[in-house]
Amino acid sequence: MFRLDELLLRKAAEIRHKKTWLPLAAIRKCEYPPLRNFRSALQGRGIAIIAEMKRKSPSSGIIHDHLDPSRLASTYEEASAAAISVLTDRDYFGGRGEDILQAKSGCSLPVLRKEFIISEYQIFESRLLGADAILLIVRILSRQQLCRFLEIADSLNLDCLVETHNEREIESALAAGAKIVGVNNRDLDTLITDLDTSLQLAEKIPKDVIRVSESGIRTVKDVRMLGEAGFDALLIGESLLRAGDIRSKLSELTGGQ
Repeated sequence: MFRLDELLLRKAAEIRHKKTWLPLAAIRKCEYPPLRNFRSALQGRGIAIIAEMKRKSPSSGIIHDHLDPSRLASTYEEASAAAISVLTDRDYFGGRGEDILQAKSGCSLPVLRKEFIISEYQIFESRLLGADAILLIVRILSRQQLCRFLEIADSLNLDCLVETHNEREIESALAAGAKIVGVNNRDLDTLITDLDTSLQLAEKIPKDVIRVSESGIRTVKDVRMLGEAGFDALLIGESLLRAGDIRSKLSELTGGQ
């Protein structure tokens, strides 16, 4: 059974191990890959789709075990995705850091690193791995950490999708200066997904902040409903990855605006 606290403990241990062979001081001295503008990709195009790639998840098990990041990224771009989300957690989602640059090699879209970021080390690491944006989850960060991580990301020209699940978390995200706020329809404690979460919280996010609905989006009806609620972008993964024809499924969703 999935437990968020256990994941975070394993993540902390993973970071400690990484620091033994690649210290933060060494990462700071590296030459970073060129950036693509994630924030701009979500603006001025109706409802933007952030298409996600992951091999498995705690809630659904194996989803796409033989995923080819470069080929899938190309498919997503051909089907009019605005950006790509790459899950890099290995233990729970089967991800790899190298998936980011592999995805970028197959398309011209910006890439979000979707990871459980709990240390500034991971922010610099994300820049080195080629990410154009990172996910910051309010649920797992203190207000001080959130503010600090946003500052570090800004210094590296990384965009941040700040994920929330309730009104209090939205308030924290906005107080920290988030410019892109996501509403995760999945409760990270129970893993239950409910689109009503986004519908109830949309108006709590100011119109000058990019609004992103995440998780559980499966149909054209869902896309239209969330668009009418005021969302600028939708992060969609499992319904695409489980489709028999990924290109057709994504084209269907992007064409349903």
